[in-house]
Amino acid sequence: MLPMHTAADTAIATTAGEPALPLELLELELSLDGFSGDEAGFAGAVRAAADQVGGDFLFDLPASGLAEDCRRIAALRVPQGDDGALAVVFALLDAEGAAIRVENPDEKTKDLKRFADAFVDVLERI
Repeated sequence: MLPMHTAADTAIATTAGEPALPLELLELELSLDGFSGDEAGFAGAVRAAADQVGGDFLFDLPASGLAEDCRRIAALRVPQGDDGALAVVFALLDAEGAAIRVENPDEKTKDLKRFADAFVDVLERI
């Protein structure tokens, strides 16, 4: 069984040479740290966490190989930086369905980020 990834692990990892999470992502991850649900409760937990940080829940779907050790992935828009501009980030439910981690889009999820941006564009036009 793989160890659970928590916000405390993230803080430790950032001192070990990994890039630090922006404050907004750390706040989001901390709000998800106590997740004790299952796959059915994933979307609700992520939606509530996005609301807590002034962000938006966009959608969730099966991860389908988009990330390692991941069962579901949710797209969110959260405020980032001093100007509070909204940026797309992902919340990922681990393979055991027991913990959620937060990640910025990367090379593997760039197409999903483009889809999330297009999704936002459509919603803004409605």
